Amino acid sequence: MSYSRLSSQDPLPLYNRDDISWNSSESVTVLGTASLIATSHDSTDLTYYKVSSKHHIPSSCNRWANLLLHVPKSVVVAGLLTIFAASYLLSLQAGNLDYIHEHLSMIGIELVVSVISLTVVTVMLYASRMRSNTRRGTLLVIMCISAALYWYDHGERFEHHGFYNLLVFLAIFVPLNVAIALFYVLWCKIDNFIVYFSISLVIGGIAASASLVHYRRVFDQGTLGVFQYTPGECQWTGRNIPFIDLLPAGTQNFWAGSMYCRPESQKIKASVDGDGVLRVACESEDKDVFVDILPETRQWPLKDKDMWNVFNHLVLKRIVRLPYSSSRPFVLNKTTQAVVVRCGSSSTIVTRVSPSLAKLPVYVPPSDSETRSSGSSASALVSARFNISGVQKVQLERPNVIYLMLDAVSHRQFYRRLPKSAQVLKTLHRPGSHRLFELYRYHSVGFSSDNNTKAAYIGEITPSRPNPLPIWAHYRDRGYVTARVETGCDDWSEFYLGGKYKSKEYSVGNRSLDYELSSPFCLPEYYPNVGNAFGNFKGPYSLTARCLYGRYVHDWAFDYLSQLRTELREHRTKQLAHQKDARPYMISATFLEGHEGTGEVLRTVDDSLAAFLASMRDSGELNDTVLIIGADHGLHMGLNFAFLQSGRIEHKNPFFAMLVPEWLHEFSEKYQTEYGSEKVSPFVANEQRLVTPFETHHTFRVLADWPEFETDSWKRSLFAAQKAGKTCEEAGIGASFCMCEILTIL
Repeated sequence: MSYSRLSSQDPLPLYNRDDISWNSSESVTVLGTASLIATSHDSTDLTYYKVSSKHHIPSSCNRWANLLLHVPKSVVVAGLLTIFAASYLLSLQAGNLDYIHEHLSMIGIELVVSVISLTVVTVMLYASRMRSNTRRGTLLVIMCISAALYWYDHGERFEHHGFYNLLVFLAIFVPLNVAIALFYVLWCKIDNFIVYFSISLVIGGIAASASLVHYRRVFDQGTLGVFQYTPGECQWTGRNIPFIDLLPAGTQNFWAGSMYCRPESQKIKASVDGDGVLRVACESEDKDVFVDILPETRQWPLKDKDMWNVFNHLVLKRIVRLPYSSSRPFVLNKTTQAVVVRCGSSSTIVTRVSPSLAKLPVYVPPSDSETRSSGSSASALVSARFNISGVQKVQLERPNVIYLMLDAVSHRQFYRRLPKSAQVLKTLHRPGSHRLFELYRYHSVGFSSDNNTKAAYIGEITPSRPNPLPIWAHYRDRGYVTARVETGCDDWSEFYLGGKYKSKEYSVGNRSLDYELSSPFCLPEYYPNVGNAFGNFKGPYSLTARCLYGRYVHDWAFDYLSQLRTELREHRTKQLAHQKDARPYMISATFLEGHEGTGEVLRTVDDSLAAFLASMRDSGELNDTVLIIGADHGLHMGLNFAFLQSGRIEHKNPFFAMLVPEWLHEFSEKYQTEYGSEKVSPFVANEQRLVTPFETHHTFRVLADWPEFETDSWKRSLFAAQKAGKTCEEAGIGASFCMCEILTIL
């Protein structure tokens, strides 16, 4: 483009729209108006410039350019707002869990389109010339559309998931528009900003690329090993680029408030002695003290444990509140596991293991118990059994089993959000005492907890018999003391198997458990008793810190687990010292902090889980205890899952780690060498092979049967080397759900 100076006496060039040229026959770039520029404010000395160009533009292109340039902004804004509203409405399509799973990608695309449309309108409001009335009217229309969309659907369930859509929309829209506005301001204020921005963009791109290379390598790492790309074994499909790791911890829910629990206004000291006497000391002695006796839920029938507005309401209804006085003993009923002590506006929970194991009646299972048969089918033949009593140097005492289930925590998410626990977990590997191994190709068999927990707890996704019993019933039938902690105010058997029982009067808890702790987690301070109990800001799926009386909810669960370990272990030690038959224990607990869209709440568990693992290490109980830390699936919501292949891989690769005593490790390797089809270490082999919750189930069965087990269960357990090169079909994973495929080299 060139400019020529004209005298004020020279004739002005005229723009001709038809031939797109000046009257001096010079060709120019279309400007849409006559290119007349005055450079002086003095009317007697005007200087004009005419613009000339070497490029010709066809008249047909000019017509389209003029047409676009002359479209009224109000029409453009109206069109963009229509796209925004329509795409957001389409993203509200709803159905059951399977429907959401199948249409999640399209829902994500529709949300992105709505974000981009509204972003363009927002930029036009502050970056383009617009009449003030038009600007105010546009803002009013945006607010009206937004309010109407929120009113149309602000639900928090699969059938109505508008509030989840809103959170995802804001999580993209707000940072994007803040970045654009900042860019615009700096562009207007700083000379040569584009140059500086381009340089920063290049440097940032290099840094991000280097970080992604690092995080891609970290994605495959575990406590002691790493995911190996072994020929013949399945590999994760798709381009695994973990962009989510570029976000600092806390980024996705920083707006939700502090991740810490606000302490109660006054300190309360409360404890229960061995005789069941409760003692309370409040910081402020002038406050009235009350004790809420929480109901013991273990014996409740299925009909009383319906999660949807039944279980929690019955817990609240059956709470007994009594005044407390230090002048007379306050003795708890022998079946009471927990009470709430209230001093004025402050409260605390006191838990205990009652009755003590010494007073616990020995459970006698029914003679026709289904746990005595080996297969999942009623017609299954009893398989061969192996008794280790004839094997030298093998411990005959049955091992204790502790299972911690971390809901919706992938292999990568465990290391991303629980770094302290990962460090302590590494110290638990002590060859000669106990060994740690981890499953890198552990693959879920279903979208949610439903299929995955049923595969682990009953060994089949669709129960083939009425009145199915969970795996802890197998342990109780074989003399184990069984205990379970449910931190979500629900009952697993009722929620996932409720329709498979002949009568809702049946009590699975009374049949399968000696101890159960659920009622504290049904209190309205944590679990809402009105409205939606599974909202985004309160309840077991909240994306904020989950607190109860000044502490994290999981801390109350870990307190009870520690009490269980102490009580049960002390009794077993005494029994062994007197050469009596010591009852082992099987403890299971479920933690829900990983089940929320941002993936950030899981960080709050790190300190408590690390302390729990360190306590187990230092107590020496890992010498005769099998500890399993596992998840049912990875996170199935949020930005990572909705938009990234790495998130979809994480969803199907839940975390799984297992600690076994040295004697069990040695026996497994010896048995594999003598009876297995492969002469390999089963633990080393399984770390890199495709395994599922079905193998977890058979691992539980073998441990329950010790020291005599069914050889069929052993072969299908993690104590035996699983088949090399196993496919998803062989593993029981549906073709549409498979994320680990064996690559064929042509």
